[in-house]
Amino acid sequence: MFVRSPLYSWVNNPEHYYRSVTAHGTVMAYVFPTLVAMGFGYAIAELALKRPLIGLRWAWAGFCMVMAGTLMASAPIAVGKASVLYTFYPPMIGSPFYYLGVVLVVVGSWVWVALMAINLRAWKRDNPGKSVPLSMFGNVAGAYLWAWTSVGAAIEIIFLILPVALGFKDTIDAGLARVFFSWTLHAIVYFWLMPSYIAFYTIVPRAIGGRLYSDTMGRIAFVLFLVFSMPIGIHHLFADPQVGAGFKFVHAVFTAMVSVPTLLTVFTIVASVEIAARLRGGKGLFGWVKALPWGNATMLAVTFSFIMLGFGGAGGLINMSYQLNETIHNTQWVTGHFHLIFAGAIVIMYFVVAYDLWPQLTRCLPLPTRLMQAQLWLWFVGMMILTMPWHWVGLLGMPRRMAYFDYTHPALQPQAWTVVAGTIGGLLLVLSTLLFVFILARARRSEATPAPYTFSTPLHMPVTTPVALNGFGLWVAMMIGLTLVNYGFPIAQLAMLKETSVPAIAIGGT
Repeated sequence: MFVRSPLYSWVNNPEHYYRSVTAHGTVMAYVFPTLVAMGFGYAIAELALKRPLIGLRWAWAGFCMVMAGTLMASAPIAVGKASVLYTFYPPMIGSPFYYLGVVLVVVGSWVWVALMAINLRAWKRDNPGKSVPLSMFGNVAGAYLWAWTSVGAAIEIIFLILPVALGFKDTIDAGLARVFFSWTLHAIVYFWLMPSYIAFYTIVPRAIGGRLYSDTMGRIAFVLFLVFSMPIGIHHLFADPQVGAGFKFVHAVFTAMVSVPTLLTVFTIVASVEIAARLRGGKGLFGWVKALPWGNATMLAVTFSFIMLGFGGAGGLINMSYQLNETIHNTQWVTGHFHLIFAGAIVIMYFVVAYDLWPQLTRCLPLPTRLMQAQLWLWFVGMMILTMPWHWVGLLGMPRRMAYFDYTHPALQPQAWTVVAGTIGGLLLVLSTLLFVFILARARRSEATPAPYTFSTPLHMPVTTPVALNGFGLWVAMMIGLTLVNYGFPIAQLAMLKETSVPAIAIGGT
C-alpha cells in the first residue's frame, strides 16, 4: 500500500507488484487458514473428545507437507516465475513447482481431514448413542467441506494446468479452468470461517461468563454451511461468456441461501451474549447491554467481528446479485469486501482462538487483558481504515489488480487520499500483528498449571440429539449432489466443445 501510494515514488516495475500479490494471496488464502484449521482441529479432537489424538505421526507428516509445499510454491513466486495470482489465471502459466507446491499443501490438509474423520469415528464407536460435542461436530463439518471444496482447484491444476506447465501442451482451455476454480473459489471462504464460527459457539459464551443459547442451532448452522457453501461459485463468473445465464442465476440464488446459517449464528450468539449480561445483573429491553463484560477481550473481539461481518455481508448482497454485480465487478470494491470478511471478521476470531488456547498449550499464566484489547482495537481500526476506502473507489470504478495509478493526474488526484488511508490502515495491521506475537511470546516465559479446558455449555442441554444432527452422511450426500447438479452441466458442456483452448502465456520465461 505504501509503495503504490502518493507517499512513495513508483518503483517502475509492475512485475514486483504482481509477485507480491501472488505471494500474499497464495500464503494468506491457502496456507494460513489451513494451518489455523488444522491446529485448532487437532486441539478440538483432544480437548472435546477427551482422548489422545489418533494418528499423531500422520498429523506431523501432514504439517510437514504443508510447509514443504509452501516453500516450493513461494520460491518460483520470489524469482518472478509464477506471478499468476492465487487464482492461477490461465492462460497465464507459471513454473510447475508453484502448482506442485500448492498441490502439496492441499494433500497435507487432506491428511488432517482424514484424521478428523478417523478420530470422530473412533469416539462414536466407543460412545454409542452419545451426542458428538458441538466443537467436534463443527470441526469435522469444516474438514468435510474443505475436502470437497479443494477438489475443483485440484482438478484444474492436475488435468488442465500442469500438462501445460510441464511442457506437454502449449494450449489450455481457460474457460473450463475458470469454472473448475470457481468450484473452490467461493466455498473456500466458508472453510476459512469454520474455525471462527466454532469459536462463536463453543468459546465465546464460556469466555464471557455465559451459556450457549442453543446447541441445536449451532449444529444446524454447520450442516447448512456444508450444504450451501459449494454450489455457488459461478457467481464469480457473471462476466464470463462461457457459462449460460441460467446457471449463473441458479448460483446467485444458492449464494443467497448461505446467508441463512450466518443469520442463525448472529441470532444465537447475540442471545448467548444477552444471557451472559443478564447473569451479571443486566435488566430491561436494552439495559443488559451495559452489563456486558466490555473489559473482556473475547467480548470485544466478537463485537468487532460482528460489525465487520455486517458491513461485509451487506456488500456481499451486491456481489451475488446478477444485476448489481456488474457495477462493482473487478473493482476495488471486491478487494475491500473479501478483506473485510476474511482478514477482518474471520481473522479477529482466529486471535480469540489463539488467546484462549495459548495458556492450555504452553502452560503459561493468563494473558494480559489490556494488551489483548489494544491488539484487537488496532486490528479493527486498521481493517476499517483499509477496506472502507476500497469500497468507495470501487463504486467510482477503480479497477483492482492494477500495479500503479498516477495520482498526479487530475482525474485521479481526488482518489489519492484513499491509498494514503490504506497505507495508514495497513500500518496499524502490522503493529497489531507485532503486538499479537509479543503477547504470546512474553506469556511463554511464565509457567502455570492451567485449569482443565472446557467449551461452552448450552443453556438447556438437549436430552437427545437427532440422528441427522449427530452425523454427516445426509449432509455430505446433499453437498455432493447439489454440487454435481449446479456444476455438472456447465462443466460437461464446456468439456465437449471443440477448439476452445487458447495459447498459453509463459510467466517469467518458463
